[in-house]
Amino acid sequence: MANPKVSFKQQVLKAREEAIVVSVNRLLADKGFDLMTMDEVAADVGIAKASLYKHFASKEALAAAAMNRILRRSMDYLTELEQQPGPTDPVERLKAVARWTMEVQLAGEMPSLPAQNSTLRAELMADADYMNLLMAVSEKLGEWIVQGQADGQLSQNLPPEVILYTLFARACDPVLGVLKAGGHAHDQIIAWLIESCFSGLARRP
Repeated sequence: MANPKVSFKQQVLKAREEAIVVSVNRLLADKGFDLMTMDEVAADVGIAKASLYKHFASKEALAAAAMNRILRRSMDYLTELEQQPGPTDPVERLKAVARWTMEVQLAGEMPSLPAQNSTLRAELMADADYMNLLMAVSEKLGEWIVQGQADGQLSQNLPPEVILYTLFARACDPVLGVLKAGGHAHDQIIAWLIESCFSGLARRP
């Protein structure tokens, strides 16, 4: 059966909600969760604060929507990697993911959330879409990590979850911002951090 036609009003509301989430994503990347305000989001989108609350009940809900958006982008990228023809080297795929997350951060598109915030954590944990997307991304990366360890390309001394969390950390690594402020080119910054992440810091012959 065909889907019912979406009304013009619904289209407008959906477009407005997408504009809100894009704005929140940018503000979270630029200022972080603690400094972002509902007033600022409403002003950035160009709507009344009361209209903003019709879409999102709290700042935590806004942050959850932004995280859902970046996780959907992440899952789309993982799917794209899997569909590419040619060799399926798991470590090269993991490097590609790390490179992509750092490109997103350097472009000012990676939401920045505090590590310790019980209200925000509760909002995220209660969001089924967020949890499902997080699990899907984690499971796909986990498959590649386990395969890389089995192939002898990744350290078997490290639990897979430690490698997974290390990759997640690249998405919010403050070193990128420091090096960017120092005038280094984005490609060079990413190359340095890919090497330090996958090859370590020990001197090699």
